[in-house]
Amino acid sequence: MSEVWKPSVTVAAIIEQQGRFLMVEEQSGGAIRINQPAGHLEPGESLLDAVVREALEESARVFAPTALVGTYLSRNVASSRGGMSVTYLRFAFAGNVGEPLDRVLDEGILRTVWMTRDELAACTERHRSPLVLRCVDDYRRGQRAPLELVHADPSAIGSLADH
Repeated sequence: MSEVWKPSVTVAAIIEQQGRFLMVEEQSGGAIRINQPAGHLEPGESLLDAVVREALEESARVFAPTALVGTYLSRNVASSRGGMSVTYLRFAFAGNVGEPLDRVLDEGILRTVWMTRDELAACTERHRSPLVLRCVDDYRRGQRAPLELVHADPSAIGSLADH
């Protein structure tokens, strides 16, 4: 029997206000890393639902996606998977957030921080992924696609027992 290759699907929220980007500091692989509010697509979830959920869990803010910034493919060694090489397929969305809600941040998230592009570029060794700065740069270049390009067939949404 042959093994089926499956990249890990992730989503990221690109949130900019007055030249600063909302980032999270998180404990990962024994180090403190910087990332956008981001995470994995869960079963029965659309990409848009996933990015709204992840932004809320990691930043305590309600995220309203406005555009797809891009889709990205990368591979890196995941300490959480015993040092295995993992391929990630990331969907980055631009959007807006409101004020923080009174809720605990997701496990492993230490705090949120607003950073300029230059501040991010000065600490690339701390980025969770090589895509962190790339997504910001694509956003700053004005790269946007309408959300209508992101479609979820009803067969993929909701409880897996429903299908």
